[in-house]
Amino acid sequence: MSELTVGELAARSGVAVSALHFYESKGLLRSRRTRGNQRRYARDALRRVAFIRAGQRVGIPLTMIREALALLPEQRTPTPEDWARLSAGWREELDIRIEQLRLLRDGLTDCIGCGCLSLERCVLVNPYDRLGRQGPGARRWRLSTESSGHKSCDVPAATKATKRKLPLV
Repeated sequence: MSELTVGELAARSGVAVSALHFYESKGLLRSRRTRGNQRRYARDALRRVAFIRAGQRVGIPLTMIREALALLPEQRTPTPEDWARLSAGWREELDIRIEQLRLLRDGLTDCIGCGCLSLERCVLVNPYDRLGRQGPGARRWRLSTESSGHKSCDVPAATKATKRKLPLV
C-alpha cells in the first residue's frame, strides 16, 4: 500500500477525518486527488500526523508546527535525523513553557493560599494593586520578553527561562 485514503490515515493515526481535513487546510498535511476527487496521502503522512499531535500536546502553536514541517523533504520519507533537527528547534520554546509551568505550580498556593482569590485586594500578595500599574494580565507569571522578541501570543516567552526568577511583589 503506497498511499492511504483519508479513512485509512484516520484509522492508523487515531485522528478524526475532520482533523485531517483541518490540518490539510492549514498546510500541515498534503494529499493528492484521484480522478474521482478522493484524497490520497503518502505514507509519511502518518509520521507527520504524529509530529503534529505531539507538538499540540506540548502546546506548540500550529503555525510553528507548519513551519517545521515545511523543512521536511518532499521527495523522500523523513529520516530520524530530519525529525531530530525539527524537534531541536522547539527546545527553547519547551524550556520556556516548562519554566512557566514550574513557576505557576510553585507559586499557585501563594496566590490563593489566603482564600480571598483576589489579587486586586489581597494585601499579602499585591498590596494596593501595585501589579495592576504594570499592565493587564497575570503579572507575576509573565517572563521577560525583551531579549526573545516573541510577540505572537499572550504568554510571552523568555530566553534562559530556567535561570530567571520572578520578583515577589
